[in-house]
Amino acid sequence: MLLSSETAGALQASAGQAAAAHGDQAFDPGSHILHHILDSNEWDFLGLKVPLVEWHPFGLDLSITKHVVMMWMAGALVVLLFRLAVRRQGELVPRGLRNALEVLVLFIRDEVARKSIPDGPDRFVGYLLTTFFFIVGCNLLGLFPGMATATGNISVTAALALIAFVVIQAGGIHRYGVLTHFKNLLPPGLPPWLVPVMFPLEIMSMFIKPFALCIRLFANMMAGHVVILAFISLIFILARVFSPGVGLAASPVAVAFALFVYMLELLVAFLQAYIFTMLTANFIGMSVHPSH
Repeated sequence: MLLSSETAGALQASAGQAAAAHGDQAFDPGSHILHHILDSNEWDFLGLKVPLVEWHPFGLDLSITKHVVMMWMAGALVVLLFRLAVRRQGELVPRGLRNALEVLVLFIRDEVARKSIPDGPDRFVGYLLTTFFFIVGCNLLGLFPGMATATGNISVTAALALIAFVVIQAGGIHRYGVLTHFKNLLPPGLPPWLVPVMFPLEIMSMFIKPFALCIRLFANMMAGHVVILAFISLIFILARVFSPGVGLAASPVAVAFALFVYMLELLVAFLQAYIFTMLTANFIGMSVHPSH
C-alpha cells in the first residue's frame, strides 16, 4: 500500500515502456498505477531494479521494503539539514538554510504548540517538530523521479498515528494521573445514569482521533499521485481505444494537467504535515487541559 510519485516526464516514459512491454495486449492502467503506488521488496529506481533484503524471523515479515528505504532517507535528510544549520549557530543574523529552518521551527513552537497546548507546551515541541519534518521529508521525496512516498502507505501513517495516540494519553496521565485522566473524559455534572452510555463513547473517541489522522494523511498523499498517473495513462488509453494520433493529440493536455497536480502536491506536502502536527497538538491540549 505504497505510493510512488514521479515527475510527469518520468511517468510518461514509464507508461510508454509498460505499453510497449504488453505488445498486442491492451494497456492496463490499473496495473500500471498499482505498480507505482504499491510497496515492494524491489526498488525500481529509474529502470534500475534494486533488490531489497527480505527477512522473516519467527514467521514475522521484517523485510526492508521500498517504503522503509524512503523513511530512512527522510530521517537521514532531516538530520543532515539540521546538522548543517547548527554549524551556523554562531551567526548573529541567521541566513540561508538556518534561516529557513528557524522560521519553520518557530512557527511550530509559537503558532502550533503554544497556542494549542495551554499547560507546558514546550515539553511537546520536540515531538511535534520531529513529526512535522519527518512527514514533510517523506512527502517531498515522493515527488522526485525514482523515489516513493512512504506516507502513501497506510502502515506508515498508522504508525505515526499510534505514536501520536501514546503521546496524547501520556500527556494527560502525566498531568492528572490515570484515574483523573479518564475521569476527565466525561463532562462535569453528567447524570450518573448517563455515565455507562457516555464513557464507552468517549473511549471510542480516543481511538477515532488518531484513526482520523492516519486516514487523512494516507488518503491525501495517495490521491494526488494516483491522479498524476491517471492523466499520463490517459494518453495510452486513448491511443489504444482510438488511434495513436488521438493519444498524441491528447498528450499536451494530459501532461499539462499532470504537471498542475504535481505542483499542487508541493503545497500538499507541507500542508498535510502541518495539519497532522496541528491536530496532534490540539488533541494533546485537550488531554492535558480539559475544558472543565
